[in-house]
Amino acid sequence: MKINWSRLVAALAVSVSTFGVINIPGQAVQLSDGTVAFTGAPRLVGASASQSAAYFWGSWYSFTITLPENAGEPLQKVTISQEDNVSYAYFDLSKTEAYEGTRRRSETRLPIQNVTLDPNKRLITVLFDPPVSPGKTITIELYADRNPYAGGVYLYGVTAFPAGEKAQGQFLGFGRIHIYDSYDTFFFRSPFRRWH
Repeated sequence: MKINWSRLVAALAVSVSTFGVINIPGQAVQLSDGTVAFTGAPRLVGASASQSAAYFWGSWYSFTITLPENAGEPLQKVTISQEDNVSYAYFDLSKTEAYEGTRRRSETRLPIQNVTLDPNKRLITVLFDPPVSPGKTITIELYADRNPYAGGVYLYGVTAFPAGEKAQGQFLGFGRIHIYDSYDTFFFRSPFRRWH
């Protein structure tokens, strides 16, 4: 049986546009309403705090994200949300930093346009300018004036957004930060310094 390739390609094009999604290899996914999304999803590599003692004054919270080569679009924005818990870290957003590499191997600093907080949702938004190119691993560091007053596992929801006016966020998962009560810190105390 002879395959009519031109007909097959046309049929595929129609079926794709019917669902409102256009996926061009090597480029971003663009929905029919103009919304842009990643083709290859970024990944949350890890999250940690430089000081793990409850109520400790001065700790750096690190969130490391990998943006794959096939992401299709650069990374414009990252949101970090503190999930409900008995206590919360208090961040000084003016000290927020970002750089290429992991928390233990920092490289080039990344320019941040601004950092904002929605207090009702406990949502921190980090906006990059220029956006971060695909194929890079980056780390965002938030400075906590004070750790939560109670020990436990604290969850931070991380979402990445591609560049564009109508960008669809990709939820990357939860960063887990372990905070220990004062009687636990003899065993779990972190070094009294930053990693870089």
